[in-house]
Amino acid sequence: MTESARFDRGHTDDLMTFLAASPSPYHAVATAAERLEKAGFKQVAETDAWDGTHGGKYVLRGGAIIAWYVPEGAAPHTPFRIVGAHTDSPNLRVKPLPDSGAHGWRQIAVEIYGGPLLNSWLDRDLGLAGRLTLRDGSTRLVNVDRPLLRVPQLAIHLDRSVTADGLKLDKQRHMQPVWGLGNDVRDGDLIAFLEETAGLPAGEVTGWDLMTHSVEAPAYLGRDRELLAGPRMDNLLSVHAGTAALAAVASGASGTSGTSGRSTLSSIPVLAAFDHEENGSQSDTGADGPLLGNVLERSVFARGGSFEDRARAFAGTICLSSDTGHAVHPNYAERHDPTHHPRVNGGPILKVNVNNRYATDGAGRAEFTAACERAGVPFQSFVSNNSMPCGTTIGPITAARHGIKTVDIGVAILSMHSARELCGADDPFLLANALTAFLER
Repeated sequence: MTESARFDRGHTDDLMTFLAASPSPYHAVATAAERLEKAGFKQVAETDAWDGTHGGKYVLRGGAIIAWYVPEGAAPHTPFRIVGAHTDSPNLRVKPLPDSGAHGWRQIAVEIYGGPLLNSWLDRDLGLAGRLTLRDGSTRLVNVDRPLLRVPQLAIHLDRSVTADGLKLDKQRHMQPVWGLGNDVRDGDLIAFLEETAGLPAGEVTGWDLMTHSVEAPAYLGRDRELLAGPRMDNLLSVHAGTAALAAVASGASGTSGTSGRSTLSSIPVLAAFDHEENGSQSDTGADGPLLGNVLERSVFARGGSFEDRARAFAGTICLSSDTGHAVHPNYAERHDPTHHPRVNGGPILKVNVNNRYATDGAGRAEFTAACERAGVPFQSFVSNNSMPCGTTIGPITAARHGIKTVDIGVAILSMHSARELCGADDPFLLANALTAFLER
């Protein structure tokens, strides 16, 4: 990759579009599916019988998507090369009885999802998005992408202790947003408003999965625009890069067959983007659920494979679990390992933890090194300070649940779990190139 190509901002521009179109996990997988459809992928239903034909296919379940490309002539025991990611981000989610208020203010009752930096949600213009479930069991996406809600902070004049003791927020009492005025709380007001917004008849919505999002658009930041500020980069940055990489590899494979008519791919490239990573991954759409294993097994069996073929395929499979990590913070450098200081725009990071909070081992490092070398992409290493607890992601879960070799990687960012995060503007492109090289090997 040439120096000029390395810093192409077209990919980052497209990431900004992806972030803005994906205010919820349900929107994120719909956006990814739309892009894969343009690359020739077709949706398959889990309730249908699958065939063994080659080409791109994907499964949607809630806020998760599993997509894969079967090369022409692939044997049943062909191994998989997987890019793993997650679609959810910490935020404020609407409760079952959402309509509340007091003292002339109309409010929406919300529950804290994951581990957000609560202060980053204060005094910020918020929209509302998610999934509505209708009486017939069908679903409809909804996105109110305008200033609708706000969590107002208490004025310093009413709490002078903030200066001395710092801001202290009670998740129940202090995080309920306002959305209007009125003395009478009317049950059903919010859902009625969303039915009208979505063009649905009154009383049609019987279930919902709704969440807040900042309506401020992603933007380049800095004197030279070398930074990117935006929402949900943990971890839609990886979902976007994985989608772009899979589409590129599938498009190249379908047009680069040899004289035998068989694809040059020796593995089956896969994108696995899960929901619920931020609260433990234990759901039917999370990495600790059966979704990925079911899809991979059914792909083997649809091509006439046996349990032996399934075992051979899994034994040769490798997964790159891509999630954002911590760039060294200029104001808190002592919180980082003293010899490992990942920097933004320095390329993707390889995450290592010997206690298996990350799944990377020496063999995995070698695999990722080879992919980065093929792509001409630099990479960095990340380990936590020994005095600080180490986070985790879907990597160890994927490795343990499926017996698949897994490597944890990502892009270094600041303000992780904020309503608005910060990364280097070049790193998303570098990550996508590394993932492409990994998938097409």
